[in-house]
This record gives sequence, C-alpha cells and structure tokens, in this order.
Amino acid sequence: MKKQLFSLLCLFITTCSIQAQTLRLPNFFSDNMVIQRNTNVKFWGWGKAGQKVTLVPSWSKDSVHTTITGNATWKAELPSPNAGGPFNIEILSQKQKITLKNVLVGEVWLVSGQSNMQWSAEQNLKQMKDILPSIANDKIRLLQISNIASQSEQENVFDSWHVCDSSSAASFSAIGYFFGKKLQDELNIPIGIINSSWGGSSAEYWTPAKVVFADKELTELAELQKVAPRKPYQPGVLWNSMLYPFAGFPIAGALWYQGEDNTISYQGYDKLIHGMVNSWRKSWNLEFPFYFVQIAPFQYKYEKPNAALLREQQSKTALSLNKSGMVVVTDLVDDIKNIHPQKKKEVALRLADLALVNDYGVKKNDYQSPIYKDYKIEGNKIRIRFNHLNGKLKVEGSDIAELYIAGQDQKFYPAKGKIEGNELIVSSDQVKKPIAVRFGFSNTAMPNLFNENRLPVAPFRTDDWSF
Repeated sequence: MKKQLFSLLCLFITTCSIQAQTLRLPNFFSDNMVIQRNTNVKFWGWGKAGQKVTLVPSWSKDSVHTTITGNATWKAELPSPNAGGPFNIEILSQKQKITLKNVLVGEVWLVSGQSNMQWSAEQNLKQMKDILPSIANDKIRLLQISNIASQSEQENVFDSWHVCDSSSAASFSAIGYFFGKKLQDELNIPIGIINSSWGGSSAEYWTPAKVVFADKELTELAELQKVAPRKPYQPGVLWNSMLYPFAGFPIAGALWYQGEDNTISYQGYDKLIHGMVNSWRKSWNLEFPFYFVQIAPFQYKYEKPNAALLREQQSKTALSLNKSGMVVVTDLVDDIKNIHPQKKKEVALRLADLALVNDYGVKKNDYQSPIYKDYKIEGNKIRIRFNHLNGKLKVEGSDIAELYIAGQDQKFYPAKGKIEGNELIVSSDQVKKPIAVRFGFSNTAMPNLFNENRLPVAPFRTDDWSF
C-alpha cells in the first residue's frame, strides 16, 4: 500500500513538473547546432500564452524579447555575428530556462533529393568508408532528417544536430559531407549541413501539394508515379514532414540530386522544379542559390531516351532558374547498370565550386559545365555555341564520341566534330544539307568532350523532333 501511494505521489510530482515546464523548442534547435552568420536567425517554439520569452546569446550583451501568443506559440529573430564559436544561447520564460550549448556560427546548407544524395558509407561507398576513422571535425555539424511522410504540414522533426565524427557521418549523405568539407577547408569557418533526402522519391513529393495540383499538366504527370512500399507516392508529403518544419531557419543555399524517378514524367520536369524551388524560397522568404546534379548515364528500360529528355529539361532549368547551377556527371559513371555511381566526392567538389565562385567570391574560370546555347548552319556544317564557356573545348581521344547529325529526312548519322576555340563544328559526308545535331543524347551516353577544367559538356540536341 505504501509503495502504491509513493508511486502515485511520484507520478503526481512528475506530471506537475511536466505541466510547469511549458517552454518548448523544435528539436533541431539543439546543442551542437550551426546558425547562419550575419543574419537574423529565426527562433520559434511553444509556451504558456501571455508569458515573456527572452533569448540571450553569449556573443552579445543584448538580448531579444518576445511574448507568447494566445495560440501558445512564439517567435523571435536573433541577430547572428560573424562566423565563430562555440557559443551558448539561453531561452528564458518565467522560471524556465533552456540552454543551447556548443553552438557555432557559420554557413548552413540544405541537401535534398533521392538516393544518390542520400547514399552514405552505410551503402558501402568506398570514398566515405575509407575516411570514416579520421573524419572527426568539430567545425562541421550534421543534421540528419528522418524519413517520415505526412499528409499535412508538421511543426517539428525528431532530429537534432551532431558534431561530425565517425558515428554521425556513417549514415550521412556522402555528397553533403564532401561539400561541407570543401567549404570548411576553403573558407575556414564552421559549416552546417542539413540532409533531407529519401531514396526513390520524385520531385512532386518535395513540392507543396497545392503547387502541383494548381497545374493540370503537373497533376497528370504526378499520377504516373508508381506506388511502392519503400517510398511515399503523393505530392507534398515529404515537403510537409521533412522540409516545412524548419522552413524559415536561415540557410546559405540548397543542393539537389534527383530526377531518376521523374524520367517517367520528364515532360514537365523543368516546370515542376521551378514550382518546387520558388515555393521553397517563398517559405524561407529568401532567394537562396539552388545547385543541382544532372542525372547520370544509366541503362533504363524505356523504349525512348527518357533520361536524355529529362537531362534536357534539367539543362533548361539551369539556364532559366535564377541563382541556379548544374553539375554534369557523364564522366563519373563506373557502371551504366548501377543507378548509384560510386564517385560522390567528385560530384560534391563540383557543387562546391559553384558555391565558392557564385556565393563566396572565389575566382575560377570555367568552373561549370558548358551547356548548349545555339547553332548556325554553314553549308554542309553546323556550328555549335555554348553557355558557360570562356576557354577552349577539349576532346579526350582522337574523335568526339556520341556526336550525330541529320538532314531534312531526320535520320541521324555519326558525325565528325572539329573544335574551333570554344565552338564546335559538326559535319558528316553522309549529310550534305544538315539541319540538326545531337550530342550524347541517349540514356547511357558518356561522351568525351570537356572544357579546359575537364568538366564535361552537357548532352544536348538542336532539334525538337518527337521520338
């Protein structure tokens, strides 16, 4: 009887204590976090209506004050200093105090997409497995978002920040880590990487459902996605649970590696990515840079070159979406029967170069892959010009591979390519009056044309003929 009374008393005391501790933060506001430098960092949470909340950062003598609303929510903006740390941040309300410890100030990047972004040492990526024993770096912090889908927008995640070490990095995005490591080495400041990726996910899942359903074409294309037990299949469900909960937490930019699952619906991919990115930027209230990876060569089971057609959409996005950039990986594939190429470090370094040049002032010429610009017919030849190309083109080998030319009959023949500085002259003895050129335009093509920094030219076609 005494034991029962004692247990009931303990339960009563514990319940009262929980009820009294009303101040709450989302889980990602945690020890070891990185916040974006030189900006107003949004903090928010829950508490008892009407109470005051005070944020006290250890880097400043000034504190920030706000009041909990009648909906039991609060938000405040905390001015962040230049890069540095570690710092502590105290959040006070009445007699309650939450202390966030070991906080760094630096650059925060979001990485997202499907399995090629998600892949880690746990998937036997040799590049990651080899460095795990010596990977510890207190200046790099990792936030891994759990794979959870939701039919409605969520307010929290189940995840918190961790210092980069052999344990936290083992299941973390290899591309995310190598990108962060490159930035940390070059900028010598703390770097935070948020990985929110799910293998086999289409871009519709990462886009607010209202954006997809507001467009008839996108709605119809979304219905082509196949239902499978390993992944969700409805628009918006990953946005709701894996991005929305921390939308507004300041970031420097976003990286994206996805598209394989949208080869079935390639026609609307450029429109979809524009809608997705614009909705993200609106939710963050920030036009942050968006850098992405063009899908790699792979032996798909389509009758048409669906992958080439999706890459064409991605090239279109790279040229039309503001503050964007595309990494081409046709030279980084070791097996066209494996949809997960092993060379993730090289992909990450190319993404890092986009950020370093565009966002951090590093000087580098021809730091991104050339993308087709336009063409001009010159008798029995066609001259091709490129965007993002200042230096000369280079071919590895004696002849340019995967190059074709066609006349009015729309029949393509293998072509010869001649390099004239940063332009490509294409011809064939079999086509006297050419009108179209295709380069690397197949699902599996791995051509050998590069810029002077050995970045591959993006596959392209000059025609818009149907298949």
